Amino acid sequence: MKILIGDDHVLFREGLRRLLEQLKDGATFGEANNFDEILAMAGAGEPYDLVLTDLRMPGWPGFSGISALQAKQPNAKIVVVSASEAHNDVRDALENGAAGYIPKSSSVKIMLSALDLIFSGGVYVPATVLRDSGEAEPRGAVLPADPQLEQLLTHRQREVLDRLREGKSNKQIAHELGLSEGTVKIHMTAIFKSLGVRNRTQAAMAFPQSHNT
Repeated sequence: MKILIGDDHVLFREGLRRLLEQLKDGATFGEANNFDEILAMAGAGEPYDLVLTDLRMPGWPGFSGISALQAKQPNAKIVVVSASEAHNDVRDALENGAAGYIPKSSSVKIMLSALDLIFSGGVYVPATVLRDSGEAEPRGAVLPADPQLEQLLTHRQREVLDRLREGKSNKQIAHELGLSEGTVKIHMTAIFKSLGVRNRTQAAMAFPQSHNT
């Protein structure tokens, strides 16, 4: 596995590299300390499996930078690893092509679980941000779902998807699940990316409807 890390803090890059060496034996790394460097390395012709980038490092052009990295490395998972846990930063990163958003405050266990989800084809959204946005604890029993759907989506995302399939609006979904509308929108973005769809209709048709036992 080839991994490209972009962050302007050398100690953080070294720590992240050592962590990822535990996750993937034989992984090789490229490192950049500003956005111009990571973009140049991404476009140098060497394919990467994973690109980890900080936000607002020197040269950061805004969230279009994620799209620019994706254009250079179309087969790589582009993941943001940032100190920011702002609701808007998470949503903007996902909408611009990030496969996940991992706060730097995350534990090693959470970071490894997030990367496992991302490599399974899912989209990681940090629980800390969802809680700050009004995320409540899951209610009731987990609905049975297609095994592939369970691998791609979290329990909460499956709850949102089930209500989307019932034709409910974001406002209705937010009310039923005890969430803010902003949190529902983040879940929708993650669901669309995980399922490879562009709108609510395509998401509703992507997998068989879940049923209660």
